[in-house]
Amino acid sequence: MKKSKLVLGLMALMLVLGMLAGCSGNGGNGKADSGANGGGGSADGGGAVKGEITVITQRTDIVDTVFKQYAAEFNKEYPDVKVNFQALSDYEGQITVRMSSDDYGDVLLLPTSIPLEDTPQFFEPLGDLEEMSKQYIGLEERAVDGKAYGIPIAVNFSGVLYNKKVFADAGVTTAPRTPDEFMAALQAIKEKGDAIPLYTNYADGWPLTQWEAVLTTVAGDVDYVNVTQPNTDDNFVPGQPHYELYKVMYDAVAQGLIEKDPTTTNWEASKSDLANGKIGAMVLGSWAIGQVQELAANPDDIAYMPFPTNAKEVIMPLADDYTIGISKHSKNKEAARAWVDWFIHKSGYPTVEGGGMSPVIGAPLPETLKQFEGTDIKFELQTPAQPGQEGWVDKIDKDAEIGLWQPDFKKRIVEAAIGNRKESYDDIMKELNDAWVKSRAKVTQQ
Repeated sequence: MKKSKLVLGLMALMLVLGMLAGCSGNGGNGKADSGANGGGGSADGGGAVKGEITVITQRTDIVDTVFKQYAAEFNKEYPDVKVNFQALSDYEGQITVRMSSDDYGDVLLLPTSIPLEDTPQFFEPLGDLEEMSKQYIGLEERAVDGKAYGIPIAVNFSGVLYNKKVFADAGVTTAPRTPDEFMAALQAIKEKGDAIPLYTNYADGWPLTQWEAVLTTVAGDVDYVNVTQPNTDDNFVPGQPHYELYKVMYDAVAQGLIEKDPTTTNWEASKSDLANGKIGAMVLGSWAIGQVQELAANPDDIAYMPFPTNAKEVIMPLADDYTIGISKHSKNKEAARAWVDWFIHKSGYPTVEGGGMSPVIGAPLPETLKQFEGTDIKFELQTPAQPGQEGWVDKIDKDAEIGLWQPDFKKRIVEAAIGNRKESYDDIMKELNDAWVKSRAKVTQQ
């Protein structure tokens, strides 16, 4: 049954997070059961847990600062566990190479490029999915045969991170809602001439994959990604969400509303430039809000808006950031599990450094959500795949070599829009759709 339009704001979000909980956890500061280790503290204060573990992270920016502070706090409860950190600048690419051997740390983030069904080959199960789902949201994305293999390090929402002052200086005082309004706002920023309207971060590649996370917003339907998409042959055709989503990217590039030379972009520099008003907007998950605000002279200049959509309802999808898990080959799995539980429940990472919400049901909501209170913007979890269709999207995507969560075809779009490739946007979309149709037939008939 289709829901009537509701002003959900924070009240509805609290319902989403609390609907499975008979009693809530207490967020980042107290104990709560997590299945194996009781939320990061054993009865004897962790003294029985010993060993040395290596934690691999994607956070190159805070691995030598914040993470070392985490280790110091962790050691107050687990004094006999030594925690080492390794940060990878290209996490997906580097960790998958390391996973060809048994040496890929003790605690790490589950790479999205690993097929779901292959997860048990590399990771230790954390517990029964049904039981753990009473305490955490977002476990389903990395669950196999009723077992959970990862806990989200944060539950993020996706959209556009932007500098309000840059927009206001260009005469745009209300966040654009539709693609036409968004393009008009970018054009106004360009005409003012003081800032790059939309920054692609083409050279780093991975930021381009952030666009895929707003597919639900473009569709205006929480069923689209996992229910509709694997059951349609019209995935990249005009009028459909994927086509309309990446048309915004193509048009912005073709109209010169991005950086002058995309091949020389720099992720770390872009955060500072957005914070200081040299960039108007970037398509990123909510995890990036805090990273940019802490660089801004006036953090209030940094705001967040839904990705532009023509849909009747504006939905900002709740989705996992990376999920954290334990290597199947770890020699100190008890110590590794202690770190996982402590990190999720007590470090404060999900809402502070993670920029989203805690995956713990009943945990306090972050400050970043308050700007949406009283609006008609909906925060909703995507509908999971239908029984028997789990993992279909990933399987079709892999077989078709499309790379929904890889930068390749996004780079093609940018290059075509610049004029460096002899193909049109429709050429690219047709090729992707043809591949989708062929692989969907194969996967769904297995």
